[in-house]
Amino acid sequence: MAALFSRKCFRLLPTATAAAIRHSSAGARAEPLVLRNLENGILTLTLNNPPKRNALSSAMLLNLHKELKSCSNDDNVRVVLLTSKGDVFSSGHDLKELVITDDKSKTKQIEIFKSCSEVMCMIQDMAVPVIAQVSGLATAAGCQLVTSCDIAIASEKAKFAVPGVNIGLFCTTPGVALGRAVPRKVAMEMLLTGQPISADEALRHGLISRVVSPELLEEETMKIAQRICECSRSVLSMGKAAFQTQMNMDRDAAYYYAEKIMVSNLSKEDGQEGIKSFLEKRRPHWCHK
Repeated sequence: MAALFSRKCFRLLPTATAAAIRHSSAGARAEPLVLRNLENGILTLTLNNPPKRNALSSAMLLNLHKELKSCSNDDNVRVVLLTSKGDVFSSGHDLKELVITDDKSKTKQIEIFKSCSEVMCMIQDMAVPVIAQVSGLATAAGCQLVTSCDIAIASEKAKFAVPGVNIGLFCTTPGVALGRAVPRKVAMEMLLTGQPISADEALRHGLISRVVSPELLEEETMKIAQRICECSRSVLSMGKAAFQTQMNMDRDAAYYYAEKIMVSNLSKEDGQEGIKSFLEKRRPHWCHK
């Protein structure tokens, strides 16, 4: 029964066709693979290929990379929200792109995995927080995408899996993000069995931040995004970068580094404005410097 469920889950991973890769050519697609909407500081990027289960094809990755890069230095963007159309958040890589036919295909595969890794690292290195809003299944590189975000809010219906072993392709690159988000034994069980976990299990193990009902998913995610927008962009940028850096240090080095960051934070205009506004019992007026 378990094996049957595993195969059933993996059937949810059909891949994007060549037409998706040629989305920019005339008549290929009526809409872009990634929809963009900036409103009140919240940049919403929507994976927009539900017929292909929002597969992270080379074209989809290229679009994501382009959008993330374009907003990284945009002061109007305070937080990025990653979401999707359809019942599947993302099924991971386009398996048709991973079939080896000649030496050129090997070169292309290297580029695909490199592009995927760059997108994941870009999310963590961005100056603004990135939130994943997950309404359905997130598998393989799709699960990796969720795990790479700073915050992840999921519907009760969401599931997460790294099922590559079911087709003889171990999810090694998704394992990088997964192994840094959940306990090692949990990550290994997911990677070695390919079995999906529920949203509640994902929350318990730290893969996501919060689980809400499907009806409240968008509302609750927006509340978090709006709360982030109320804070100083420069302070959040400094804090996010510092957190990522100290996580790779040993304890004593991390404290030494964090002490310096705290002093630098106090030297910022917004650092002093925040303290003054608190002491004066008023709302802070951020200049984002």
